Amino acid sequence: MASAVLNSTITGLSSTASLTAVFDEVSKYNVQLNVFERLWASWYLWMQNDIVATGIMSFVMHEIVYFGRSLPWMIIDAIPYFNKYKLQNTKVPTWKEQWECAALVLLSHCTVELPQIWLFHPLATYFGMDYGVPFPPAWKIAMQIAIFFVIEDAWHYWFHRALHYGPLYKAIHKLHHTYSAPFGLAAEYASPIEVMLLGFGIVGSPIVWVSLTGELHLITMYLWIVLRLFQAIDAHSGYDFPWSLRHILPFWAGADHHDLHHERFIGNYASSFRWWDYFLDTEAGEAASKRRREKKLAEIRAKKAQ
Repeated sequence: MASAVLNSTITGLSSTASLTAVFDEVSKYNVQLNVFERLWASWYLWMQNDIVATGIMSFVMHEIVYFGRSLPWMIIDAIPYFNKYKLQNTKVPTWKEQWECAALVLLSHCTVELPQIWLFHPLATYFGMDYGVPFPPAWKIAMQIAIFFVIEDAWHYWFHRALHYGPLYKAIHKLHHTYSAPFGLAAEYASPIEVMLLGFGIVGSPIVWVSLTGELHLITMYLWIVLRLFQAIDAHSGYDFPWSLRHILPFWAGADHHDLHHERFIGNYASSFRWWDYFLDTEAGEAASKRRREKKLAEIRAKKAQ
């Protein structure tokens, strides 16, 4: 841990002390910390192995958030009332499709993502990531997460667009397009190469950031991962509600943006925002196609008028 004071609080405890006992000692001598910070410190002190402590916590957090966030969409798919909000409402996934998808995603998590999760801690701490207490201020966490969203979105746009190039699509990306009408669980339904390639934008952006600035805390990384998982799962949900975020933030991509990508198999390559597709003219859908036709007709008329 970053704080030697915390280590001193358990010098009198035996190596078999329970997590509860460690928490009591940390709370006794570190009253300035909030409850979550005390729990965080107690976990690392009790584990006595930072790499293992982070590895276990990261994997468990990822699974709880991924499947926990996907579960409400599975329930919504089973309730006919919500069908009016479904973007492709004639294509509701069956329970069989969802369980088969969940099984492959879980296999991918255990075989492809787990080793990367385990390697993250030593790599990130090598470049300067902190995992001690107290946590950084909320403004700093929010600022860094906003930056990560922008960086990851750019990474995702260019590499996702590249994966739609013929040979790369067939060899790597085709698996993710198994479902032309996506659903929440399908967010990470992808080949191992795609998981690693696009995943680097999520995990690599903070590592590049800390290597350049020397400022990153593991709690910031966790909050960023949670928000990015929410974004990915919601974008694959297949539902667009009147209260969806894109109706509040017009530049937010949302489910309608990514649903069109799966339906048309082309265009709308960005993950979180709309600006890359807008400015590079890769938007999908009737409105975008109409604008392109009108632009082309205007160019033809301008040439004839010369």
